[in-house]
Parts: sequence; C-alpha cells; structure tokens
Amino acid sequence: MHGRTIAGAGAHATGPASVSGATMSASSSPTLGPAGVSVRAPVALIGGPHGTRAAALDTGGGPLGGIGSDEALVGVLPPVYPEWLGDRSFATAHGCRFPYVVGEMARGIASADMVIAAARAGMMAFFGSAGLTMPTVREAIEKIQGQLGPGVRNWGSNLIHSPQESHMEMDFADLMIERGVTNISASAFMRLQPAIVYLAAKGLTRGADGRVQRRTHIFAKISRVEVARPFLSPAPESMLRPLVEAGRLTADEAALAREIPVAGDITVEADSGGHTDNRPLPVLLPRIIQLAEEVRAEHGYAERPRIGVGGGLGTPGALVSAFAAGAAFVVTGSVNQAAVESALSEDGRRMLAQASMTDVAMAPAADMFELGVEVQVLKRGTLFAQRGKELYRIYRTYPSLEAMPEAERVELEQKVLGRSVSDIWDETAAFFAERNPPELAKAQSDPKHKMALVFRWYLFMGAQWARSGDQARRADYQIWCGPAMGAFNDWVRGSFLEPVESRTVVQIGLNLLEGAAHLTRAHQLRLAGVPLSPGDAVFAPRLLR
Repeated sequence: MHGRTIAGAGAHATGPASVSGATMSASSSPTLGPAGVSVRAPVALIGGPHGTRAAALDTGGGPLGGIGSDEALVGVLPPVYPEWLGDRSFATAHGCRFPYVVGEMARGIASADMVIAAARAGMMAFFGSAGLTMPTVREAIEKIQGQLGPGVRNWGSNLIHSPQESHMEMDFADLMIERGVTNISASAFMRLQPAIVYLAAKGLTRGADGRVQRRTHIFAKISRVEVARPFLSPAPESMLRPLVEAGRLTADEAALAREIPVAGDITVEADSGGHTDNRPLPVLLPRIIQLAEEVRAEHGYAERPRIGVGGGLGTPGALVSAFAAGAAFVVTGSVNQAAVESALSEDGRRMLAQASMTDVAMAPAADMFELGVEVQVLKRGTLFAQRGKELYRIYRTYPSLEAMPEAERVELEQKVLGRSVSDIWDETAAFFAERNPPELAKAQSDPKHKMALVFRWYLFMGAQWARSGDQARRADYQIWCGPAMGAFNDWVRGSFLEPVESRTVVQIGLNLLEGAAHLTRAHQLRLAGVPLSPGDAVFAPRLLR
C-alpha cells in the first residue's frame, strides 16, 4: 500500500510514501511554494544587512546561488509534508497516510463509496450509519470490506447516541464486532454508554512490550469538558461488571480496560454542521488538550490520547490553525457533503455549493426533539429551520395535538407539515409498531409524546427529502451544514473545484492538506523574517493526483 514517492518530492530528500492512486502533485508544471521553493524541499535561511532571504539547496546541500560576502547561513527549514502536519502516531495507529478524517455524515450521506475513495487515498473515513437500519448498515459495511479488502484498516463507522432507541446502540456494537470493524466514531453522546464501553474493551490484549493492544479504536466526538472526561478515563466499573456478567466481556478484557482510556482519539467538535454546541475552536481545543494531559497523569497511561478537531474546517487556513493549536488530526464534514460521492441528492449538493458562511441556522434535532437539542442546517433555499422551530414552539405551548386551536392546527398542516396530522400519525404509528412497539404504547398513553412523534416525523423526513431530491418538498430540505461550507465555496471560486461535478472527496481532502502544508511553510518563513509576497500566503485549488 505504501510504495511510491509522493509527487512534488521529485529529486528532493526522502519523504513520506504514498497510497496508490493518491500521489499529490500538480497536473501541470511543478508547483513552487512560498519564496519560490517547494514545500517538500529544505530551505536555506540566509541573513545579511538587508534582512533574511530564503533559497533552495543545490545537490551538494548548499544554497543555490551561493552566499554573499556580507551574508551568513542562519538556518535551514526542513521539508513540509501534508503527512507531517498532525501527530504522526495517528497514521501509525490507524494505517493512514494523512492526519485527516472524512467525518460520518448521518443517514449514509457519508456513503460507502465516499469511505472507499477516501480510504484508498490514505485518509481515515467513517461511514454515516446514524439513522439507518441495521440491515442497511450491514450492507454498507460489507460493500466497504469487499472493495477495500481485509488489509485496509483506515476506515470505520459511526455510533450515534440514540436516547429514544437505546437498544440500537448495542445492536450496532454487536454488528461491528461481528464484522470486524476496528474504528468507531461515537457522536452526540452526553454521557458514556455501555455499548461504547463494550466496543472499547472487547478484544483487548497485552502486547509483548506490556502495553494494552486495542482491537477497536474509539473516536469520541465531544464539545464539553464534562463529556470529554469519561471518554479520557478508564471504563467505569459500573459498566464493566454487567458486561462481564452478561458474557459480553471476559474478566481479562475488563481488567485491561481499567488501564487505558475508553477513547484513544478525541475529536473536539467546534462550530460544525448537524449536532453542535457552536463552540469556538481557539477556546475549546486548548482546554481539552490540557484535560487529556491531566487525566493521563492521573491514571499513568503509557500512551497519550490524541486530540483532533472538527467543525469549521473548510479552507487550508482553517486546517493550519487547528494543527498549530495542537490538533493531532482534523475532521471535515460539511465540505464533503457536497462531494460527488455524497448520498445527498444532486439538488441538495448544488444548494450547498451556493452557500455563504452566514447561510446556516439552528433547528430542532429529530433524534432529541423533546430535549430541545438542535442541529445546524443550511438556511439558504429552505425553510426547514424556521418550520422546525415553529414545531418546537407548539410542542412547548400545548399539552397535546387535540389542545391546539383548530385554526392553528389547520395552518400547521397546510404551511409546515404539508399533510394532515391524522395521516402523519397513522404512518408514524405503523412505523413504530414494527420498529419499536414500546414507543408506540407510550405515545398512545401520553398525548404529549404523541405530539412529539408527529413533529419528529417532519424533522426526520426533512433529511429524507434532501437525500432523494424531492422537488415538491424542496422548502423542507434538512441539510446539515456549518459555516465551513461557505468558506470552502469562497476558496474554490474560479477553480476546478467550483463546479459540483468536480468535487470529489479525494480532491477536496488533498487540496486542503496541500494548501495547509503551503501555508505552514509560509508561516515558518514569516517567523524567520523572510519577506513574503501576497501570493505566498495563498494556495489556489489545483488538480492533484
């Protein structure tokens, strides 16, 4: 899998190997970096009476053009590779080439095809299994495994917190264990759950060096300190003991789980699409990095948990900021939703490609509607956010659907739901009678819960209409989206990545990474006092291979 040199390295010093099909180079002439020197080549820093200048090195290791009589070599900057931007242990642990993760957009929007393409390019990728039935998830996992083969491990699937259907968390865990999926991204969890502990502890062994070896790597997506701490801590006895008693874990597995954090990788979620607390990255990331060190010292872990970041990452500059702040890896989401491998409809992808940074809004979440949890969605071209908030207002105002004034109920059906409440309830009741009978029984005895299920129908269907491209319900599309989408659109305007049909998940990722390497070198030169031209701080998208 790792055999060819990465493009752009050319005759330069040895650099990272490539994943087949993912060689990074410009499709035309070799691309020079800031100050006219390739980012994949060492740079000599030469000081003189007029300041510091940069020069490439010749084959003998000296500065091209030599050094003037009044100048001196003051330093040499090493090459910069995209592979080196984060924590290099990330690639070793997960079989990746890049410290870059294609995030798990729900309902299969992060499709099997997207995972396959990204994994082949050396990125970590997660299938968006949230909201899908177990047979559908199984089918996708089998497709990924069939295409990638047993030796490729830089991919996984998503376990999302399902408070309304908690049994599905353990069903998912059983499927992942059965299929041998070794990377799980846990998202939207407000507290640790048994299914996560089960996945984290199952298959633990002790290596020849005495260290605990994981079978399954947990990537925990968090945005709060109080949620991060349990994932950074060893699994609690209150969850390990029942799992052992139920025969899911052995006593040895439980014992080893007490020596390591539940999650070896933490994704700090900033202002992202979908479930988000809209946290500011510069505030949240340093605090979680500090917390990880505190918990590590407390428990004496042999290995440091890796802290990555997701949310707001739509340009090379955003990636550079994250890496510079200490991120071990980066996770992209919204920008991949507009990629051709996305399971979102073409209509939805074109809507995303027109979005600006401010074309987003918060709307009630279908899976946690009663709790008042919100998701960030596209605002431009859809009324989903406004209509969703109207549903939550009605839910908070009235004890039942029957308690609504008749005029308000009619307006609700005509202007928001697009169907009669009775028709929606009949469909919803049939759904839960088959999938979750206790939920139906609860609604039949609790009018408030019945109202919630009817309103959740609309919130659920909004994503379905966006996936299928139902033009009749275009105003009701629910498209998860953060401000990074608008930043990405601004960055690619006028380039080959502007047309929707050219946006592949691999080209998006390679350009973000290559751009981040370019801007990292520019920052190094700036710190060294080398004057830069305006173009040195800009990386325009280009076809990379």
